Amino acid sequence: MEENTELNPEENNNQETITRVGGMYQDWFLDYASYVILERAVPAIEDGFKPVQRRIMHSLKELDDGRYNKVANIVGHTMQYHPHGDASIGDAMVQIGQKDLLIDTQGNWGNILTGDSAAAPRYIEARISKFGLEVVYSPKITEWQLSYDGRKKEPINLPVKFPLLLAQGAEGIAVGLSTKILPHNFVELIDASIKHLKGKRFTIYPDFPTAGIMDVTNYNDGNRGGKVRVRAKISQYDKNTLVINEIPFGTNTSSLIDSILKANDKGKIKIKKIEDNTAAEVEILVHLPSGISPDKTIDALYAFTACETSISPLACVIEDNKPLFIGVSEMLRRSTDNTVQLLKQELEIQLNELEEQWHFASLERIFIENRIYRDIEEEETWEGVISAIDNGLKPHIKHLKRPVTEEDIVRLTEIRIKRISKFDIDKAQQKIDALEEDIAKVKHHLGHLIDFAIDYFTHLKKTYGEGRERKTEIRIFDDIEASKVVIRNTKLYVNRKEGFIGTSLKRDEYVCDCSDIDDIIVFTATGIMMVTKVDTKTFIGKDIIHVAVFKKKDKRTIYNMIYKDGKGGATYIKRFYVSSTTRDKEYDLTNGKSGSYVHYFSANPNGEAEVVTVFLRQVGSIKKLKWDVDFADIMIKGRNSKGNIVSKYAVKRIELKEKGVSTLKPRKIWYDETVQRLNVDGRGDLLGAFKGEDKLLIITQNGIAKTVTPELTMHFESNMIVLEKWNPKKPVSAIYYNGEKELFYVKRFLIENEGREESFISEHPDSQLEIVSTDWRPVVDVEFTKERGKERKPNMEVNIEEFISIKGINAIGNQLTKEKINQINILDSLPFEEPEEVEPKDMEVNDEENVSAENDNENNASKKGDDGPTLFD
Repeated sequence: MEENTELNPEENNNQETITRVGGMYQDWFLDYASYVILERAVPAIEDGFKPVQRRIMHSLKELDDGRYNKVANIVGHTMQYHPHGDASIGDAMVQIGQKDLLIDTQGNWGNILTGDSAAAPRYIEARISKFGLEVVYSPKITEWQLSYDGRKKEPINLPVKFPLLLAQGAEGIAVGLSTKILPHNFVELIDASIKHLKGKRFTIYPDFPTAGIMDVTNYNDGNRGGKVRVRAKISQYDKNTLVINEIPFGTNTSSLIDSILKANDKGKIKIKKIEDNTAAEVEILVHLPSGISPDKTIDALYAFTACETSISPLACVIEDNKPLFIGVSEMLRRSTDNTVQLLKQELEIQLNELEEQWHFASLERIFIENRIYRDIEEEETWEGVISAIDNGLKPHIKHLKRPVTEEDIVRLTEIRIKRISKFDIDKAQQKIDALEEDIAKVKHHLGHLIDFAIDYFTHLKKTYGEGRERKTEIRIFDDIEASKVVIRNTKLYVNRKEGFIGTSLKRDEYVCDCSDIDDIIVFTATGIMMVTKVDTKTFIGKDIIHVAVFKKKDKRTIYNMIYKDGKGGATYIKRFYVSSTTRDKEYDLTNGKSGSYVHYFSANPNGEAEVVTVFLRQVGSIKKLKWDVDFADIMIKGRNSKGNIVSKYAVKRIELKEKGVSTLKPRKIWYDETVQRLNVDGRGDLLGAFKGEDKLLIITQNGIAKTVTPELTMHFESNMIVLEKWNPKKPVSAIYYNGEKELFYVKRFLIENEGREESFISEHPDSQLEIVSTDWRPVVDVEFTKERGKERKPNMEVNIEEFISIKGINAIGNQLTKEKINQINILDSLPFEEPEEVEPKDMEVNDEENVSAENDNENNASKKGDDGPTLFD
């Protein structure tokens, strides 16, 4: 850009001054950007306020008389300091008020849960909260500057003695710069400050007023590049209803419901209707059509709606009129250190004031006790009076801590006769002694400043921390695959002969339901396999023999195939799975010879191995033209494996003789407590190996027992106390308090109704489950309550197997004891050996997890010469 240039006026007096726009733009835009960054959008690190917030708090203090003030009045008063309109001040004040920390509000201040705005400023009122009065203001240590018009003085920074910026959070967009500091928990910030003062390490995480669930794995201390995932808290209300009780930060009930309705309209999820019952607490009821899985819908809500949001923090503050990027931990350290310095300044001022009070109280006592006031009776001039008092004091002031000044003597002359006449030496000495105690205390605080600061933070926590416990639950989230939870509302068709698949081929063969984000796996008669994304019409290759929705990382779907290796070549048999591919790439499952084609193909979701009959063509002197082949005898290998030879002679046809059973081992399932989900990846506690008919037993703290088929999409309630593989022969033992009879009862029962949710304690509101055990022979220790004036009865050990026989789940059980019980503890169970189940001998189990899963590069060797053993000649 060109700099400002002016024509010399001396050369031509009639020529006007010319200023080039380039230079003006460069200077003015930089000034504007600097102004927006420093004076509007980004908070200062010293007190955590943006200028408008600081001016609002200063105005509140000036107006403070203990009563509420109209917000319109406060806004008008703030305009003396803030050179902008009333709307921006009012909005900023509402935001401070909604955080319920510095301002005590009255009236309708809006609702952060529903997104409702506050009433007009003339209708609502505010005053400084007790917490705000204690931590924000200290006029004696505040630095002041002139307001924008020079008529008033305003604080440069308020002396905030608390990590306010982290407690409230901040968000602002400037010119070429922005900031986003997430709010943190009040109590945890104080605890972290105390740890810092003690030299200990600390970690702080956000806490949101809307509660919800949060994953802070990638928080990165609030620095650039970090990310926080926040979810709504969704639970199952009944079999066809979900309830949302907490929402993610940055959303409200209106925006959340809108996102759910949009996802429903797009076909990502399927819901019947939504009810919003939100008042003081969030309650959104999501009604599902019959047949829709609640667990799968919960995952779909997280995947396709605002029920899960991602927040990217950006910790930027102003320090010395410059933007500064620091993490929240460093922010807290600086705030805590600043608080210590502010407390030190306050103590030093307090010490100085106390010493001044002590100094004058001592002078006053000397002046009156030694009747120095009589020395001025003969003096006729003011200078003589001052000199007489000064001379009278000199013999008695050796113990004073500073010299006596003329101002001190003038103050002595202002003492009234009435006060001199009623002067009490003992009371005066008591006052001096009390001042000396206060001085000693303040000096002690100054000498032990860190301990004093720790006591200060402890006081804040004790006084204002009640009711400010963490709202947002910290949890590690599982990653939800959208393709697994999306509602499949589109129909997939195939034209096998011409080789097309797609959603627009409605005149051709229907395959299955799919979604617009699914991948489709296709096999052709020439042994070509391809995975492609769902589209209206896609050409794969002529003579399609199999089409299905592709599941990534699926090792349980086993493909059984018999193919001819080129013209005149041998016939091979192979079994393989497909867990990963490159989209739209053609994979040749034969040896790649011209003329290869597939005789037989099947896809088996649970690794089923069927029996087929092979028919040979009558050529030459072949004696055996027909025999059976069992796929269970073939090992599962990678898709590029050549396979085993079925026959070297020409095959006429292959027919299915017998449907197969699964040859896969029962699937091992683990429960990961961290994410509260099931998995097959070995994370967490092993629940067992599950066959198709096996169930999970779930027992909750409110006395509910149920059995369910394990699915990886399942969600579990927070009050779950038992989760294990269900053994139908194994009894459940329980001790519960019967609220109606006010006694403890013992019961043993079997789960008889599979898939049904049943309560096994009484329905009285005071009834509660005390002990539950799924051990075969549990033992408990009963401790009785000590009666007044008597010795405590010895504990009673109860073998539950002997105490009560197995009864129905609805039986009340046997009374444990009539005595009052203090507590019941479960002991080590008695030994029991469960009889082993004998597996069928004719069922061979191959664990597909241990089978070599060759990929494209690893299988080159097998293509060259791995023919495998010859099964049939």
